[in-house]
Amino acid sequence: AVRLAKPMTLLDRYLFRQLALALLAVTVGLAALVWLTQSLRFIELVLDRGLSLAVFFELTSLLLPSFFSVILPITTFIVMLFVHLRLAGDRELVVMRAAGLSNWQIARPALALGLLVVTMMALLNFWLVPLSHSAFRQWQFEIRNQLVGVLLQEGVFSTVGNDLTVYARKREADGTLRGIMVHDQREAGGAVTILAQSGRIGQGPEGPRVTLYDGVRQQVEKSSTSGAPPRLTVLSFSENSVDLARVARGEETRSRDSRERSITELLDPDPAEGLRARDVRRFRSEAHQRMANPLTALTFALVGLAVALTGQFRRHGGGAGVVVGVGIMVALLALGLTIGNAAARRDGLIWLIWLHAILPGVISAWWLSGAPG
Repeated sequence: AVRLAKPMTLLDRYLFRQLALALLAVTVGLAALVWLTQSLRFIELVLDRGLSLAVFFELTSLLLPSFFSVILPITTFIVMLFVHLRLAGDRELVVMRAAGLSNWQIARPALALGLLVVTMMALLNFWLVPLSHSAFRQWQFEIRNQLVGVLLQEGVFSTVGNDLTVYARKREADGTLRGIMVHDQREAGGAVTILAQSGRIGQGPEGPRVTLYDGVRQQVEKSSTSGAPPRLTVLSFSENSVDLARVARGEETRSRDSRERSITELLDPDPAEGLRARDVRRFRSEAHQRMANPLTALTFALVGLAVALTGQFRRHGGGAGVVVGVGIMVALLALGLTIGNAAARRDGLIWLIWLHAILPGVISAWWLSGAPG
């Protein structure tokens, strides 16, 4: 027994190293691919609108924690399945079983890695994802509403918030705008349309401000007399200015979505926010999904192990095991999305989130215990 302890320790380390390196490579590679596809939405800010590369990388890097929280359970399953199938194909599992090792003894390094992934998932879902997503949305808010002077592109209708549209026919090298149109729906008296020959964007007390020269201000005002048609007011000016920082009729705040709230805020939202009942249900469902997600990573690891370690050995590889494992994983992912959507509509279905996170792992553990290698 004493002599067997050292080889077992070396074997555990060997398997753990194989699994950990594969998990690192697959997770980083998949996260980089997802980051690349998502960051293409923001590359225009650098190429056409003058944002620096440093701001671009800082903005897009804030998406990474969300990516990792989504892909880690999937990559954990992939690594557990394919690494053990490769070990079977290389006859290494045959040697281990010939030495008297059970499925659970072979799976011990994988379970240790699975518990490490659970810890990482808990850190991501409970702390890092809300923090990074909140910072990301704040960046978006500032770019859309506070940095419009930088982002204004010639020949394009640029929207600021939901109630302001700015168009410039040409933007010269010194920042002068030519052929400007501003459509402002923030005024209480009615929408305002301003046409100007030229203008410049500067910084006002509330943020970016465009100063317009030689133009016309048109406003359709509602008549104070009942039944009277609206009245068009036209005013010519030599100089006028419009603040671009206000989002909508003086509102300068943004709403916080579910992903940037802590679990405590999701479970018990502040009544002062005046949230609708369906939003409260959606927040509660999001909280339970975040808490159950780390267990999902361990469950997916057990599913991969059950498929890889309990199949019959085949000389020419484990193609059938791959098909079965991938089919089970696709079904579990689809079921998880369905349950999440249903729980967001009905509080009584939240228990299904926990059932989905735990039951497949329990079944896989039972199968590992009773099935032959």
